[in-house]
Amino acid sequence: MTTEAEGAAAAAAAGDGASGDDASASQAELATADALSYEQARAELVEVVQRLESGGSTLEESLALWERGEELAGICRAWLDGARARLDAVLEEEEGEGAEEVEGDDAGSSGPG
Repeated sequence: MTTEAEGAAAAAAAGDGASGDDASASQAELATADALSYEQARAELVEVVQRLESGGSTLEESLALWERGEELAGICRAWLDGARARLDAVLEEEEGEGAEEVEGDDAGSSGPG
């Protein structure tokens, strides 16, 4: 995740002018994701939700809060997806090691007699 975020941040800083709003939004989100930890993004998201639920904001302020909330939710999702991928990789590695041990045990046995 850091490599993509660093590249996106460098591209944004260099002003390479990526075409399309989606590309720009993705680069901005990656740069922000690199700057915020999961805990920081989640804490800010909680604050945004509380402000929206309390009311009293203008429509424009509410829309800005909603957009920030969506961005923060995306950052949290990216962190969680990365954590899930790491866990899956470890589990697959352990399953692979377990299968090798079982295959080694089966090769020496002739079955019930």
